[in-house]
Amino acid sequence: MSDPDAYIALISSLPGSERLFIAKQPPLSRLRLDRRLRALTPADARVLEVMEHALNWNNYDMNVTDAQTIERCKEALRHIPQPTLRRLFMERMDLRTAVAALRLRKQGGAAPSGVYGIGRWSRHIPANWGDPAFRLETPMPWIKEAKHLLDVDDPLGLERLLLSVSHKQLKRYAARHLFDFEAVAIYVLIWNIFDRWAQSNARDAATRFEKLAQHAMASAIDLDFEGVSA
Repeated sequence: MSDPDAYIALISSLPGSERLFIAKQPPLSRLRLDRRLRALTPADARVLEVMEHALNWNNYDMNVTDAQTIERCKEALRHIPQPTLRRLFMERMDLRTAVAALRLRKQGGAAPSGVYGIGRWSRHIPANWGDPAFRLETPMPWIKEAKHLLDVDDPLGLERLLLSVSHKQLKRYAARHLFDFEAVAIYVLIWNIFDRWAQSNARDAATRFEKLAQHAMASAIDLDFEGVSA
């Protein structure tokens, strides 16, 4: 059993963050965060490890299949006893299932037979494959925008949208937990969202730089050839 005083001290030591998409990096480094997380009991630390392993895309191999991803998430759920953490985990699975379905359909995939993905909409989505938003506009008001961003090939815009949705979900749960393990776990998952956006920004900046460099090189080549006589 966790020591309430230790968890109060742990939560109090974790710095707040700026607004998402305004902050250029998480409020503290992963190294410093991990040092603070040593205050967790072994059982709580294991639950957090399981959740991060299942939710963080950085923990997935490039060749991982949908079936392997689903199995990892189902296995993770078996090791999360806290009702709040189980609910927020499944909300993230609902989001990922819907987005995966949007991607599959955009690629020309036919409606899956039976169940697709994991979560409460795994049967609903195949049954409503022909509807642009799978008839999920009410429980997922963001899904139409996600479809649009996929259609116009805006991966950074889509990532920003999905991180924003996930962040709002977590903040809603955070309001109900202050100085317990659930509060610590939610803080870490929010930290991961800030870290993911910082990495996305870095990748986007690198891509823009590469395009600018290629454009500059092309211009330089054009100038050189213009200065050469036949």
